[in-house]
Amino acid sequence: MSDKPKTPPTRRAFVISAGMTAAAAAGAALAGGEKPKIDGAPGILRQRLSLKMVTTWPKNFPGLGTGAERIARRITEMTDGAVDIRVYAGGELVPALGVFDAVAQGKADIYHGAEYYWQGKNPAYNFFTAVPFGLTASEMNSWIYHGGGQQLWDELSARFNIKPFAGGNTGVQMGGWFKKEIRSLEDLKGLRIRTPGLGGEVLSRLGATPVTKAGGELFLALSQGNIDGTEWVGPWNDMAFGFHTVAPYYYGPGFHEPGSTLSFGMNLDVWENLPKAYKAIIETACSAENDYMLAEFNAENAKALQRLERDHGILMRPFPEDVMQAAARAAGEVLADHAAADPFAERVFDSFKEARDVIGKWAKVSEIAYFNARERGAHG
Repeated sequence: MSDKPKTPPTRRAFVISAGMTAAAAAGAALAGGEKPKIDGAPGILRQRLSLKMVTTWPKNFPGLGTGAERIARRITEMTDGAVDIRVYAGGELVPALGVFDAVAQGKADIYHGAEYYWQGKNPAYNFFTAVPFGLTASEMNSWIYHGGGQQLWDELSARFNIKPFAGGNTGVQMGGWFKKEIRSLEDLKGLRIRTPGLGGEVLSRLGATPVTKAGGELFLALSQGNIDGTEWVGPWNDMAFGFHTVAPYYYGPGFHEPGSTLSFGMNLDVWENLPKAYKAIIETACSAENDYMLAEFNAENAKALQRLERDHGILMRPFPEDVMQAAARAAGEVLADHAAADPFAERVFDSFKEARDVIGKWAKVSEIAYFNARERGAHG
């Protein structure tokens, strides 16, 4: 499949308020050697921008939707109101899974979503959200910020006229809610399970039927029996959707998404025309949300799990061992197949795999060793 979008993106102008006229005049003054004075502040160039952010999330949805709102709010506050970003939930301006194309084609300025939704554009996009038995949140950050991941991500997204950033992380997700108990690998066969990305392909190789649906569609699909199970994120978000009221069996861990990075993608034409100060502010706002959201999910998931157990009698169950072993084998096959299918995906996979091996070795002798020791101490 070609990496180019069906409709070539057109270069677009900013949606700029009257303040931009002053900024343009100031630019001309700079060219003539003068120091501009705008809004009474000497030497400060102020472009007033009105931008549209479209998201894949339901309106005001905890963590995911509110995280997108926080990034927009941070950018507005850090620019003292000069950059105003209006946030649209999935379906308000464009369909939830249409945000990538909207931004690539200049119909919106920014999207907030998850890159594995765009695997049809290029299979490499999966690696910039999460892949089965892949990197945890902290490992993803190490790869993106210090292991060459951002450079590869930039190269891929530039093909679609987009500049990407990490804009949040959910941490380790859960395996999902099921209407029937999963006692063995055999129980998965024939089930229709909502799982996007490569996790869905792993389930397919285990005999299940993966289904891709946006978050806002899941409760109705599960309650009406259109799907037999669904993963979403974890206890906090899952409770908000009410999955526990229609599916009593809750499984983990989410081997399909061990540290899901969310994405902030800006139209590349818009990005390239921003002043350096605004670029630095946007990058900083995204980095801040990437840390903040992970901390929020860890805290809120813990509290929500307590409520599920105490108030609703829901007990988290581990997937049977034969399911986990078969999933790990299938994951290796799926990742290798996707890497072999596309030269760029192969480059990303090689970089990702190196990070998993090197960073994972350090994790074994540091965090994993410590967690094990802490457990022995707590129960010894």
